[in-house]
Amino acid sequence: MDKQTDCDVLIIGSGMSGSMLGAILARNGANVVLVDGVTHPRFAVGESTIPHFLVRLQMLAARYGVPEITTLESINEVDKKIGTTFGLKRHFAFVSHRPGEEPDPDETILAGVPKALYKATHIFRQDSDSYMFHVAVKYGCVPRQNWRVADIDFADDAVTVTGQNGEVIRARYLVDGSGFRSPVADKLDLRDDPCRFKTSTRSLFTHMVDVPAFDHMVDWPKAQRPPLPWHQGTLHHTFDRGFFWIIPFDNRKKSTNPLCSVGLVLDTRVHPKPADMTAEEEFYSFVDKFPAVKRQFRGARRVREWVSTGRVQYSSKKTVGHRWCMMSHAAGFIDPLFSRGMSNTVELIDAVAWRILDSLKDDDFSEERYEYVERLQQGLLTYNDELCDTSLLAFPHFKLWDAIFRIWGFSSNYGAMRLTRAQLRYNLSGDEQVYKDLEDAPNTGFWWPDEPETKAMWDTMVETVAKFEVGEVSADDAAHKILRMVLDSDLPPAAFGYKDPDNHDLHPTTMDLARFMTWAIKDGPPAAKELASGTLEAIGRAAIRRKKIS
Repeated sequence: MDKQTDCDVLIIGSGMSGSMLGAILARNGANVVLVDGVTHPRFAVGESTIPHFLVRLQMLAARYGVPEITTLESINEVDKKIGTTFGLKRHFAFVSHRPGEEPDPDETILAGVPKALYKATHIFRQDSDSYMFHVAVKYGCVPRQNWRVADIDFADDAVTVTGQNGEVIRARYLVDGSGFRSPVADKLDLRDDPCRFKTSTRSLFTHMVDVPAFDHMVDWPKAQRPPLPWHQGTLHHTFDRGFFWIIPFDNRKKSTNPLCSVGLVLDTRVHPKPADMTAEEEFYSFVDKFPAVKRQFRGARRVREWVSTGRVQYSSKKTVGHRWCMMSHAAGFIDPLFSRGMSNTVELIDAVAWRILDSLKDDDFSEERYEYVERLQQGLLTYNDELCDTSLLAFPHFKLWDAIFRIWGFSSNYGAMRLTRAQLRYNLSGDEQVYKDLEDAPNTGFWWPDEPETKAMWDTMVETVAKFEVGEVSADDAAHKILRMVLDSDLPPAAFGYKDPDNHDLHPTTMDLARFMTWAIKDGPPAAKELASGTLEAIGRAAIRRKKIS
């Protein structure tokens, strides 16, 4: 093949990141070429959703006029428009384990997803990514599947990418939406060596069938069981410097998908990769250590080959440049522990899409214009690194792990409320500035970036765990100090359970949400009052507007 294709934007990678961004840009008038080295459908992990991701989907759909994006947010819409292969996610749960022992029902954590606010799913990635790819094509993206990059040439006026088939694509702007093997990172030698992150984990994963519900694996009294079945959410079996993930797609009546996403994550500093075991042998060597986990996998069968990685963390010296940017997984990666991957991806899409559209209008693709995108990428990775590393260190010490989870939990709750308030305001006003104002915050990349007390608590938590790691403080003392911050602060909502050290089922009901709103507006600290009153005002104005229209 000996021809040249000209376009506004070339996107490398047609996974969720590249396809969603491509759909947005094409929908808003850009000439987009979307290339990928393989074809859809294809296997991918990163299947658990969190509230930040769900709200961002609503924001992207409204801001850029691509309503198909919200399909991924609702299990009912998924059933109608994609298929019945997705699972239900009602919670994020953790069960602590020690070798040779039955798990203690008092050493579990369940964080429920409020049904009144979010409709969460376990995303079956081969179907979700294929769906978004075809949405992108529908809006005008020019697809190239089985198209591999051979070379990239960066110039002042364009970026030229040559495929292994000889085709040359000349673009005004290049987006790398690939992953670890990023062509841009390779061409410009952007990877940090060594990687700058403290978290150091490796992973083994596959899809399985016949993985039974964990609810049937333990004989606990009803009073010691969580309010939601384990099988209706994302379950983590945690142990010293590692965890299993269990993400079922068969956990609802309408599901036609018998698969379950299963993985094992291990800290390389404690669990180095053995040279004399297959991935399956190593997986079951850890399964066999924990009686309840062994029962759950007794009859399970894999349906695809195991993937066994080396260290999964990687980082980049920079993620944006003149006429190019690397998206979330091309820029860096931490760990699947808190399901931040897809959330970070859609946050990056929101930050970069409007900038690209503006650049196409005025032909200004300067690196300075994308400086916020750089800060956001690096900040998202840094805070997730701190979260994952402190959690892995704390897993063997439940009180410490529980205290860390509480700080992450309430700060993440408020962060999602901040986004929800902004979305409600945009729905009422249609003012683009509502979204741009979200970027004006001091702690870029933190999930509640504009609240200083929470950021100070976070920094103290990270510092305290670092001292525990080197033996300067005990696990109990570190746990006491971190929990004390939660109990002494006015910010963590008591209605959600954060103020009760004996309550590990943080599952707010609709009534709990009402109690929180009443407390926040009447007696809450300024930051909570601002979020709650702003949200309530937006909801009220929206109701009045709907009444006038009807």
